[in-house]
Amino acid sequence: MSIPRILVVDDDYELRQMLTQFLQQNGCIALPATGESDVRRHLATGRIDLILLDVMLGDENGVEICSRLRSDQAVPIIMISALSADSDRMAGYAVGADDYIAKPFNTELLLARVRAVLARARRTSSLAHRRRMSTFRFSGWVYDSKKEEVLSPAGYQVSLSRRETTLLQAFLANPHIPLTRQEIAEALDVTGEGETATDAQGRAIDVLVGRLRAKIEKDPKNPDMLRTERGVGYVLAVDVVTEED
Repeated sequence: MSIPRILVVDDDYELRQMLTQFLQQNGCIALPATGESDVRRHLATGRIDLILLDVMLGDENGVEICSRLRSDQAVPIIMISALSADSDRMAGYAVGADDYIAKPFNTELLLARVRAVLARARRTSSLAHRRRMSTFRFSGWVYDSKKEEVLSPAGYQVSLSRRETTLLQAFLANPHIPLTRQEIAEALDVTGEGETATDAQGRAIDVLVGRLRAKIEKDPKNPDMLRTERGVGYVLAVDVVTEED
């Protein structure tokens, strides 16, 4: 696994240096930046795995920078700000921030949040790659990703909607790994450009999981494959064999 490269964007020299050194001491490559031009330069010249972006950057605004980055960049962004009101947090999430941390903060908590966002980003990348596999076999079922066909153990084709197919792909890419509703929302792209899933969207995911269960489970009310993981979300609790052409 490569060492994460993190861009620390803050116009406060002392805080920027402190965060850069702290991340370096904890196994990261930390690169300092003071504004959007620095961010763009780093993104153009090398891999960046995560951006720590201060909201107030002198004449620049971190929320606006995040919004512009989201138009052409998928790199995870954690916003840092002295503004801690719910409305400020929601403004950050609305433009695509993956997390929002209020100042003052505990550096160990910051590191935990950084690691969590990096882990989720890796899982999302893995999911996108593995969904390109040609064929998935699970509990007698077969899913052909090129034809987007699902065959039951009895050999008949089961018709899935586009969203049901995408949901199935997400589970097949992560067997035995509980997926949160947020991760499922991102796989389905129901939240747009990185917004946090709302309660209504979470309920929509529950309904969609129920529809998929009705089509592939022997007993949808007591599912053997798509199980509910209490306090987390859902998990595909069977082995998956992937085959590439």
